[in-house]
Amino acid sequence: MERLLSNEWILTIANYSVTILMLIVFLAIFETVTKYNNWEEIKKGNVAVAMATGGKMFGVANIFATAIQQTESLITMLLWGGFGFTLLLFSYFIFEFLTPGFNVDEEIGNDNRAVGLLSLLLSVGLSFVIAAGIKQ
Repeated sequence: MERLLSNEWILTIANYSVTILMLIVFLAIFETVTKYNNWEEIKKGNVAVAMATGGKMFGVANIFATAIQQTESLITMLLWGGFGFTLLLFSYFIFEFLTPGFNVDEEIGNDNRAVGLLSLLLSVGLSFVIAAGIKQ
């Protein structure tokens, strides 16, 4: 397996495949913690949900991109990516906690684009902070 992964083409496909698989898993987890159905809301044109979901997708991809650059193995990349995702998920709960005047999930579900934009920016911004901590 190590010999196979020494080929840059194969390694790129492996990194891509693992990242896509984990993105699907992580989106499924995000789906369970939100009160709204992401894909149904996006289908209906809910821009706030699209922004929040897109921010999460970008954040996870950014964390995995850095993990790919900073680590030497698929397993280490996967561990860092999982750790980074956990921190990103925790950030979502902190966002909910820090806004006691309104419920983030309800506002995003009601297409409050200001809250959707804040959620997007929080996910993207913190993904860079998380990614900066990834070391070999």
